[in-house]
Amino acid sequence: MKDLSESTVLIVDDAKANVDILVEALRGEYRLVVALSGEAALRLIEKALPDLVLLDIMMPGIDGYEVCRRLRAAPRTRELPIMFLSALEDVKDKTRGFEAGANDYLTKPFEILEVKARVRSLLKAKAYSDAVKEKLASELRIAREIQLGILPSDISASAEGAGLEIQAFLEPALEVGGDLYEVLRTDDGRVVMTVGDVCGKGIPAALFMAVTMTLVRTLSRQFREPEEILRQVSDALAKQNPHGMFVTLFCAIYDPRTGLLSCAGVGHPPPVLLSPGKPPSLPAASSAGLAGLEPGLKISCQTVELRPGETLLLYTDGVTEAFNAAQELFGDERLLAHLAAAPGATAAETVSGLAGAIRRFTGEEPQSDDITIVAARRKA
Repeated sequence: MKDLSESTVLIVDDAKANVDILVEALRGEYRLVVALSGEAALRLIEKALPDLVLLDIMMPGIDGYEVCRRLRAAPRTRELPIMFLSALEDVKDKTRGFEAGANDYLTKPFEILEVKARVRSLLKAKAYSDAVKEKLASELRIAREIQLGILPSDISASAEGAGLEIQAFLEPALEVGGDLYEVLRTDDGRVVMTVGDVCGKGIPAALFMAVTMTLVRTLSRQFREPEEILRQVSDALAKQNPHGMFVTLFCAIYDPRTGLLSCAGVGHPPPVLLSPGKPPSLPAASSAGLAGLEPGLKISCQTVELRPGETLLLYTDGVTEAFNAAQELFGDERLLAHLAAAPGATAAETVSGLAGAIRRFTGEEPQSDDITIVAARRKA
């Protein structure tokens, strides 16, 4: 836990006498910064975040209430400890201070020992909270590494000798997520490509994703057809699913001897077929339903020919449901329009180009969902 002597306390008061008293009381115990107005305090906090703000209320310009409200409205300062030090002692004034978001309220004239005790208490609480958050963040970073390690490490090896080039991209919205993909080779030489999207985000989705990945890997080697693989995965998930979680899945199996793709999906966005000189098409649709909720799903299979130079693109709805600052969706139309601009690109260029288009569209807007893209191109 952080040494309290390393903590920074920002004193905000327009009366120099009050500032001098607080500086004298706290000097040597903490790092001190002073602002003589609300505007100056906000500028200082923008440059460097303190550990605690001691805030007067009655000041020219922006008063303490407004400073507190602005700090609570900003994500970066939402949890910054704030203690009002004010001559306003009515209950309604104190109530207004706590409603603005203050952690504590002390009336002037104050006892130095009480100020020091409350400052120390608030800083200890923050240090403990920061330590807990850092421990959780560390565990989530490890969980992310473990989860990404579950994904196939070298999908190109699975397609070696099959006349395919395959590229994949996965970016969780949080430290861990629920998207998945798998590419593996069967004993008869076919290439199995599966993409999935677990409901929700975070740790529950990540755990469900890990179970789904294990089932996909195991059952893809036991069953030959994509609809049977998905049905078996769904049945296995449904047997022990007390929280009613589910996953959308799409599975495509490529036979290098015929150039045909057997495709099946359940509740998942349809893949896109990119053909040089032609507009992108949607050659196979998913069946209704969601994997994992109930056994016995009826899943249909469709056959698609993958000609030399053509690319099959699999993705999760984090692609089409990416938002920009205006809360507009990337959407199906933008997806198809982007892909139409480079139908003959390599698998790697298709994936990186689409990921870049999504980033440019969303800008600074936080990622709203996990994003997964898998492109499989038949070599010309």
